[in-house]
Amino acid sequence: MIVLTLAGTSRLFAQQPLPPAPGVPPRPKPNFTLPLFLRPTPQDFAKARGYLPNPLAPYLPTQAQPVDFSNSSQFASLIRGGKLYLSLNKAVLLALQNNYDIAMQRLNLDVADTDLLRARAGQTLRGISTSLVTNTQGGTISTVSSVGGGPGNGTTSSGVAGTGPGGLALSTNGAGPAPEDRDPALAGNIELNRARLPQQNTLLSGGLAAISQNTDTYDFTYNQGFAIGTQMQAAFQNTRLTSDNPFDFFSPTLSSTFTVSLTQHLLQGFGPGINDRLIVQAKNDRGISDSLFRQQLLYTINQVEDIYWGLVSAYEDVQSKQRALDQSAALEKDDETQLQAGAIAPLDVVDAQSQVAADQQALLSAQNTLEYQEMAMKQAIARNLDDPALADATVVPTDQVSLAETTEEHMPVNRLVHAADVNNPALEQAILTLKNDAITLRGTKNALLPVLDVEAFYGASALGGAVSPYCNNQLLQRFGGSCSALTAAGYGTVFQNLFDSSGPNKGVEFNFTIPIRNRAAQADHARSQIEYERAEMALQQLYMQIRMNVTSQHYALANDRASVLSATANRNYSQQSLDAEMKKLHVGASTTANVLQQQRNLAAAEAQLIAARARYATDRAGLEETLGSALDHYGVSIVDAATGQIHAAHDIPRVEPAKRASEIPPLSQLQETP
Repeated sequence: MIVLTLAGTSRLFAQQPLPPAPGVPPRPKPNFTLPLFLRPTPQDFAKARGYLPNPLAPYLPTQAQPVDFSNSSQFASLIRGGKLYLSLNKAVLLALQNNYDIAMQRLNLDVADTDLLRARAGQTLRGISTSLVTNTQGGTISTVSSVGGGPGNGTTSSGVAGTGPGGLALSTNGAGPAPEDRDPALAGNIELNRARLPQQNTLLSGGLAAISQNTDTYDFTYNQGFAIGTQMQAAFQNTRLTSDNPFDFFSPTLSSTFTVSLTQHLLQGFGPGINDRLIVQAKNDRGISDSLFRQQLLYTINQVEDIYWGLVSAYEDVQSKQRALDQSAALEKDDETQLQAGAIAPLDVVDAQSQVAADQQALLSAQNTLEYQEMAMKQAIARNLDDPALADATVVPTDQVSLAETTEEHMPVNRLVHAADVNNPALEQAILTLKNDAITLRGTKNALLPVLDVEAFYGASALGGAVSPYCNNQLLQRFGGSCSALTAAGYGTVFQNLFDSSGPNKGVEFNFTIPIRNRAAQADHARSQIEYERAEMALQQLYMQIRMNVTSQHYALANDRASVLSATANRNYSQQSLDAEMKKLHVGASTTANVLQQQRNLAAAEAQLIAARARYATDRAGLEETLGSALDHYGVSIVDAATGQIHAAHDIPRVEPAKRASEIPPLSQLQETP
């Protein structure tokens, strides 16, 4: 029975590759995130602290590194004259250095390492976080949600019916036989006991009403588990007993025992495939953390781009509203001059004044929006907004959207989908999660087996001591004994007798437990099988979602470019129409109302163009996030990002220097305008 059972579970010795799902076309192998185990950090949490040079190091608390809340030194070179001149690549660089979302996600790498350390010690996993950090305000969310996680992770739902303890629907992640405790443990018990025992029958105590007894106990036990499912225990017990009992031959009496036992699991819990499975899962979880960190970088870069283009749009909108106000104010002044000359009716002046008031309100609203976008930009790229130089500085974007066509716009959709399948970190996380589910499935399969253990032990006992000075020779002779016949033996002799087979104790023991009906193990195995199938479906669904996202984003990018070209033509036409109407007004062939209408048309056309350009830029950044290519565009190394030591980002070809406009009046001055 043992041989047949082991033959059926031999695949547990190794982590087998996942078989392809039936009916699913082969997928490209993902470009797994570069492992970050070797990044230079003050402490590698995947490795235990040794005993050298400090023997107390394993028992001391971890010294946490103080959190740096200061801004990077890059700001000093960007703030000039109370203005923060910010390009897109500098904004991304500052975000990689200072953004809290990235900094907090960076700590999750160390959290995953602590789980790996626990797994190597033979302990269960605590799980890792599998969600993006989204505390930075502003921008839009365009990322595909990740799949996978630690124990209890599942899709969110508003319902609470049928949940487990604490309102959580727990998964079988990590289920199966508990691995052997791989960290050796040395236990000791030292007891010094002094007792005086009153005697009920003085006949048995040699006439003594009370016996004084001193007992010293020195017991030590060593335990350690091994990957094949073996538990070793070594026990060394010593007792030193002194007594004034006349019936005791020795005082002190020295007693020692030594036992070594090996217990081997033969069915449940047998083999390294079971006892090392959590180490493999912890490494997969670390891979998920690495991938999630890359996804956080892509997400935050996309968010910073969204905020930056929102800032550019707000800045350009203020410029547009200022031009509209200048035009309406100039028209009002010209109408007042003509009214004094009697060339126009008073109603035309009132109409112009009404437009000036409307343009002032529009400019006020645009400046409020610009101030909010400036604040959103600062909180995305800085750690400390209490610095007056940064808090009071106005942000001036130095880049604007370039309409130069990107490589992605010319690539066929199928090639873009292939690139996303290879580089998108969400797919990588889903594949690693599926591998973890396969590990859990094998663990629950092994838990179906009965418990059958074999134990082999060897030990010895030895006794010695000095002849008791209280030994009553006359009393002992009545029972056939004699104190003079005793031979004293010191502790050295006692210790030697433990290993000379003078008092051996050895044997073999079999223990088994057969659960009747075995329903709990059946339920866990069935649930893990269902969770594995659900993970397979989630992976395939994620492939479909990414295909749909890439396709829609590719089409949206083409539509955005067409919208920008159309809005540019419309804006040029509106500008020419306004210029023509102004010329007609100056020769008396038009009216103020017609000019104001053309001004409103131009303002609407400029707003449409600004929105179209921003939409094109943000959709382009969203496609790059889905394709996982944003880090390559900026020349950012994920290892440098993991350490936080990022000093430069490449200039990107899809932006161009912004055209400098006249100084925008401050909001306070605009509010004082009557």
